[in-house]
Amino acid sequence: MADHSPREKTDGQVGVLGIALGAVLAVVFAQGSWQWFSTYLGVMLLAVVLACTRLPTCAPGPVTGPAAGYVRSLTAYALVVGLCVAIALAPAMQRWRWLFPMPGTRAGCAELGRYQALTARQAVGGLAVQDGAAVAHAQADQARHVVDACLAATTTLWLPVYALGAAALVVLVSWRLGRRRATGSR
Repeated sequence: MADHSPREKTDGQVGVLGIALGAVLAVVFAQGSWQWFSTYLGVMLLAVVLACTRLPTCAPGPVTGPAAGYVRSLTAYALVVGLCVAIALAPAMQRWRWLFPMPGTRAGCAELGRYQALTARQAVGGLAVQDGAAVAHAQADQARHVVDACLAATTTLWLPVYALGAAALVVLVSWRLGRRRATGSR
C-alpha cells in the first residue's frame, strides 16, 4: 500500500475544488443556447479531474473515522465528474432527440418558433413585397433563435438529472472496483 503524503492529498482536494469551481463558472456563463464549446469545457474539466485526482479508496471499518472520509471524498468526486459529464453532454442533449427526447417540449418549442416567424413577418409589413427572400431569411433566423433558447432552457432544467445519473455511475463503478480489490486481496 502506497504511503501518500498529506500534501499530495491536499493538492488533490484543491484540484477537485478548482475543477468544480471551473465547471460551475462554465454553467453560469453559458447564456442562451448550449454551444459545442460547452462540450469542450466539460471534456477538458473531466480530463483534468481524471488526470489530477484518483478515485477514492475505502479503508475497512465502519462508516465513521476513515470510512466517513471515504464517503465524503467519493461523493465530492462523483458529483464533480457528473457535472463535467453533464456540461459535456448539454449541447448534444439540446440538439439530438435520441439523447434527450422531451417530446412535449420539442413540439412546444417548434410552435414558439413558428409564432416568432409570423411575428417577424408581420413586423416588416411592406418589406415582404420588396425583398421576400430577405424577410424569409430573417423569419427563419428569429424562429431558430427562439427554438434554440426554448430547448436550451429545458436542457438546463434537466442537466442536474443527467449529472446525478453520471455521479451514480461513478459511485457504482467505485463500489465494484472496491469489492473486486477486497475480494482479490483475501
